[in-house]
Amino acid sequence: MQPVVLREFKNTILIMLAILSAGMGIKGYLLSNQFIDGGVTGTSMLFNSVFGWPLYVLIPLINLPFIIVGYWQMGLRFAIRSALAILGLAVCLAYVPYPNVTPDKLLAAVFGGFFLGLGIGLAIRAEAVLDGTEIAALLISKNGTLKVADVILIMNVVIFTAALFTLGVESASYSILTYFAASKTIDFLLYGLEEYTGVTIVSDKSEDIRQAITVKLDRGVTVYSGKGGHGKRGTHKHETEIIFTVVTRLEVGKLKAIVRNLDADAFMVQHSISDMQGGMIKRRSLH
Repeated sequence: MQPVVLREFKNTILIMLAILSAGMGIKGYLLSNQFIDGGVTGTSMLFNSVFGWPLYVLIPLINLPFIIVGYWQMGLRFAIRSALAILGLAVCLAYVPYPNVTPDKLLAAVFGGFFLGLGIGLAIRAEAVLDGTEIAALLISKNGTLKVADVILIMNVVIFTAALFTLGVESASYSILTYFAASKTIDFLLYGLEEYTGVTIVSDKSEDIRQAITVKLDRGVTVYSGKGGHGKRGTHKHETEIIFTVVTRLEVGKLKAIVRNLDADAFMVQHSISDMQGGMIKRRSLH
């Protein structure tokens, strides 16, 4: 039971910080300048700006259907954490006297997005949500051909188009900037500076490259057996070894230099990895 209690305590602290941060972004920067974010939070802020309805009522009300969906899709604990986080944000918006930090529109858009994204990211780290958009996107993507990212993009296009006609071009433009600032903050918080990159290397000197990667970069590699083909019909085949490794984006340049020094004709393909577990992800301790 002790690990469970510690995890729930950690999640509670993260959710409290998430609520305070999101409240700062909304009340301290965005509301006074009539800027909005994307998703359910942005929709609530849009209704607040156009109709004057209380934001602390709109946010839990619009999020309620998504919490119910979250309960069926991800379980009771997730739904309870998310419901408490959203209710906490509503209480925070109703009673915490945040100051209007700056009238500068650019600063308000950037830092409002930063604090709001920080709050949403912390909530996700605590296995909860402050915005039900991703739950809706996950549900739609499961029942259709669209990906989660595509659904979120379509939703936000609709929201910002509505903002264009109701709030004006300037506010809508700054709101899009707010959304990007929030999105980048969430990505940084969830994946960190060490975003990982998968690299596939095909070379006749695969063994030398494998040893260099494991020794100089201290990274693990996976070696596949393959066949290379060339010519118009690909009939000239030869046995080859294919190396796959995962490095941080800060190490990509060093990896390329290692491969070029050993084989200038090596074929390399790289792609971003959003998440992974196990293997030699972290460097081995020298102690």
